[in-house]
Amino acid sequence: MSVSRFQFVRPLAAIAMVAGSTLYAIAQQPPTPTRVRGTIEAVDGDVLAVKSRGGEDVRLHMTGDLRVVGISKISLSDIKVGSFIGTTTVPGPDGSQNAVEVHVFPEAMRGTGEGSRPYDLRPNSTMTNATVAESVVGNDGHTLMIKYKDGEKKVVVSPETPVVTYVPADKSDLKPGAKVIAFMKKLPDGSFETNRVSVGREGLTPPM
Repeated sequence: MSVSRFQFVRPLAAIAMVAGSTLYAIAQQPPTPTRVRGTIEAVDGDVLAVKSRGGEDVRLHMTGDLRVVGISKISLSDIKVGSFIGTTTVPGPDGSQNAVEVHVFPEAMRGTGEGSRPYDLRPNSTMTNATVAESVVGNDGHTLMIKYKDGEKKVVVSPETPVVTYVPADKSDLKPGAKVIAFMKKLPDGSFETNRVSVGREGLTPPM
């Protein structure tokens, strides 16, 4: 393996650890919120102040082992047969699933959180991580047949559906104005801490 490839794979391995722990948390989540989606208002030492999408002000203590992953926009055409993807879907009228968003995993993250589970992005939404077995391109986007170890699902991806991928990032990317998804834990004193943050690159709002 070349030095340049090794240097790229190492941060992707770290991203895989973040995504794996994140997806495990999703699968095991209690009924109370375990993440806040919003915009960073301020960073004061190890405290991250976030304005949630619902307008709430949330202060999060960043743990010493904080893991940060970047989210970057890619195109619909980057979804190929054989791609390992994650997608949030809602039921369509014809029995298919309409994609709210799609994130394409780098090859180093193949298999992360494989399966399908309820998700909290929208009412009746589901998160599915699976391999694209078939892709049909139409005038209104792509229809994907995705397969995972316990089943398969037909997913309709419109041209307007956000498509993103994971890229390396670090704590220096957590700046006022950045759009984030912070995974949080409530402490006994009522405060919150976070050890995992996904941050949009170049002003992107992570769509997950």
